[in-house]
Amino acid sequence: MQTVLFHDTIFGPIHSRRLGISLGVNLMPNDGKICSFDCVYCEAGYNAQGQGTTGVPSRDQVRKQLRKKLAAMHEAGEALDVITFSGNGEPTLHPQFKQIVHDVINLRNHYFPEAKVSVLSNSTMAGKPSVIEALKMVDNNILKLDSAIAHTLRLINQPKSDNVQPDGVIADLKAFGGKCIVQTMMLRGEHNGKHIDNTTDAEIDALIAAYLEIKPREVMLYSIDRKTPEENLEKVSADELQRIADRMRAAGITVQVNA
Repeated sequence: MQTVLFHDTIFGPIHSRRLGISLGVNLMPNDGKICSFDCVYCEAGYNAQGQGTTGVPSRDQVRKQLRKKLAAMHEAGEALDVITFSGNGEPTLHPQFKQIVHDVINLRNHYFPEAKVSVLSNSTMAGKPSVIEALKMVDNNILKLDSAIAHTLRLINQPKSDNVQPDGVIADLKAFGGKCIVQTMMLRGEHNGKHIDNTTDAEIDALIAAYLEIKPREVMLYSIDRKTPEENLEKVSADELQRIADRMRAAGITVQVNA
């Protein structure tokens, strides 16, 4: 079983193909995974590997470790484009997510005021009031929508709750009033004997309709770049991603392709 976990609360900096030089904030355990999705393409592996033994870091631990890292980077004259909430699961599940976002913004303002603060979220908590407040504070509120068709969403993302449906996700994202970025993974393949493909005309039409309703700042289209827990998946080529993006742009949607 693939288990590519981040073993630190603050990790990097790494070069992100989407965000630049990124310092990661992992609000999940350092030796396990906690997520409300179980995506077939997740580089951290499936949830079946367990939640580990360390538990989630406290607000104080995150603040102290991030301050130490930012101070060292600033002293060394290192560059930083973004501080990104990511890691071993869904960051918005942390019980002190809003308070931690506040701390991160304050530390960013002190050490690297030009850097952005980004959150990579699977959207499952995007309707929770405290999460909404937190996501409205960050520079890049990046929310996932891999399919606007229920059957495909469940195949790709394998949500733990049956209540996660495209209509609900779209409504939650729409409520941000355009102050969000939608991230969509394009892929094909098989999982447990079932065919997966969110690149069909029907899928793209449904996504376009969803984007037009959500009105995000932009859409990030990308495909598989690293090893996935499901081995029978196919990376969508850069050329095909551009063709899909062009269809979306023709509908008036701003699209960034990360090939």
